[in-house]
Amino acid sequence: MDNRNASAATGSNETIRERLGLRPIINVSGTMTALGASIIVPEAIAAMAEIAPQFVEMDDLHRAASKVVARLTGGEAGFITASCASGISLALAGAMTGTNLLAIERLPDLATGLKDEVIVQIGHMVSFGGNIDQAIRLCGGKVVEAGTVSVVNDYHVADAINERTAAGLYVVSHHTVQYGMLSLPEFAEICHAAGVPVIVDAASEYDLQRFLRDGADIVIYSGHKFLGGPTTGIVAGRKDLVRAAFLQNRGIGRGMKVGKESIAGVIAALEAWEKRDHAGIRRRESEALHLWQDTLTGLPGIRAEIVPDPTDNPLDRIEITVSPESGYSAAGLAKALSLAEPPIIVRNHEVERGHFFLDPCNLHEGEAEIVANVLKRVLTANPKPDYALMTPRKTSRTALSWPD
Repeated sequence: MDNRNASAATGSNETIRERLGLRPIINVSGTMTALGASIIVPEAIAAMAEIAPQFVEMDDLHRAASKVVARLTGGEAGFITASCASGISLALAGAMTGTNLLAIERLPDLATGLKDEVIVQIGHMVSFGGNIDQAIRLCGGKVVEAGTVSVVNDYHVADAINERTAAGLYVVSHHTVQYGMLSLPEFAEICHAAGVPVIVDAASEYDLQRFLRDGADIVIYSGHKFLGGPTTGIVAGRKDLVRAAFLQNRGIGRGMKVGKESIAGVIAALEAWEKRDHAGIRRRESEALHLWQDTLTGLPGIRAEIVPDPTDNPLDRIEITVSPESGYSAAGLAKALSLAEPPIIVRNHEVERGHFFLDPCNLHEGEAEIVANVLKRVLTANPKPDYALMTPRKTSRTALSWPD
């Protein structure tokens, strides 16, 4: 549904963003939760609308979802939860309690004798908007860090395993240290030799089957990022572990519950994924990347390079390196784009290194050309804004000012 149809449905000439006083941003940051993650596919929107006025038995709806999740991921079972972060906590809780219903009710307080330690490579101790270690602590788990921030060897993980070890947690993310860590097959081999299950956080990953093949016992995917469903997490893998994780909905998972609309939306998004023209999407993304690269070529102080995804997702982005000759710092240019008309929100998690990225995966029709025009207009504008050469600095001021 385009903006005109959406407005007509409400009897208003305004879009919902205008009615709520929200900026009409263009997202070239990617599948970011802070921007609403992704464009929901039409099939998911239709399924959510269809089931919204209906009553269903939720456990049966979850059973239906499990079959679809299992088919798409190659797992034995699966379920839908509120988010990937909640999926991590529920999967770890399940590894601790098994199907002990009394233990499930007591979490995060652990009954005597329950395993509670979770091994994580130090380079995987990242924040995705919340901290990995807090996702572990929420269910009563204790973090056991393995190795150093730059090197993890097999003996670091092996020596961390003991009679209290409940699980190993492996994080797949562009935020993690991308060198010196054990690969998933290496990590899983060590854990499995000691009877320890491996849980993989693959929130922003495209391949729905790779991680179970590579040794994961449980894998957690986003239902909304690349899939284009509603905001959710998908927990898939070994049936006994999935069952134990699902049962946490009787305990800590109650506050992470997901509605019938979201479950139906994810089922539809998964089924649409099987039929999606992935090659055609890659072609359109490549056209946008080359348009932006051509637009930036020859502009002083700007280098634009098409680079692959760091976790081997089948997509590319443009890395824009900004030198003072452009009149901007990377942080200053990112801010100028965010304040442009229309606002362009870039992928700026490495802006202190002098570069940022443009990601084409969430563009609406015609937006690639708008981004190109805004890039050229901002970079050739004179005079430059007073913040153009700003140095990035982390501050809690914006967070602490909410809701003002």
